[in-house]
Amino acid sequence: MKTTQLLDFGSNILRSKKIISHRIDSEVILSYILKISREKLLIKEDKVCNENIIKFRSLISRRLKQEPVAYIIARKEFRSEDFFVDKKSLIPRPETELLIDPIVKIFKNKNLFFLDIGVGSGCIIFSILKELNHSKGIGIDICKKAVLNAKINLNRFNLKNRVKLLNKSVDQVLNKKFDLIVSNPPYIVKREINRLANDIRKFEPKVALDGGNDGLDVIKKVIYKSKEILKLKGVLALEIGRGQYFSVARVLRENNFRQIRIVKDYQNNIRCIFSTL
Repeated sequence: MKTTQLLDFGSNILRSKKIISHRIDSEVILSYILKISREKLLIKEDKVCNENIIKFRSLISRRLKQEPVAYIIARKEFRSEDFFVDKKSLIPRPETELLIDPIVKIFKNKNLFFLDIGVGSGCIIFSILKELNHSKGIGIDICKKAVLNAKINLNRFNLKNRVKLLNKSVDQVLNKKFDLIVSNPPYIVKREINRLANDIRKFEPKVALDGGNDGLDVIKKVIYKSKEILKLKGVLALEIGRGQYFSVARVLRENNFRQIRIVKDYQNNIRCIFSTL
């Protein structure tokens, strides 16, 4: 069977189960198996050996059960870099990339000591360390396996000497003082969890999604702790959920934070708030 035939086969099966991204998923899975880029896959029409056909069918069957492609191939791209991911860490989202450029702009050519709360796969802490050569960071997560995943990624990129990764909650952070605190915390309202798409609800870690009854439980903890451990004129960078801006802005004001910037996502929702003391 040739690559185009196999792609059509995978795409048609996924489409029959109403998986919207059926073609892209089929291409990503086959390019992963063949160890070539999607671009090369689409240009060249090669014959696929039986062993790889069997692998492809097996991975497509996992996608049929709505398992996210990122978990199937154990990686996800974030700012043009591939990160190892599994079911113990949240899959990096395009919206989270919006946090990085403003941070780089604010701290360019400055020494930076920062904290990433809820480090997950390590994509945020890596991106800051990569872009800002004079930076050092600490990443924390309440999930031990997520911390191990972040270590895998940071070791692969040779950044382990500039970062410390710890299995801690925000409440356990020692009273160090940081120039920057960044967080993409859980912010989904608890009652909304069961309404999420199946590939999120069934497979991604609930602890990385569930923000409590109003979606603000962890966001509030981050703000309260940041008030203690952020340097004067330091920056708190938060990703928030759709429709949460006014609630989060109020909590920030009540804790003496002054907003310096907001960033909207691709659907014109405010998704990132940058504040200072």
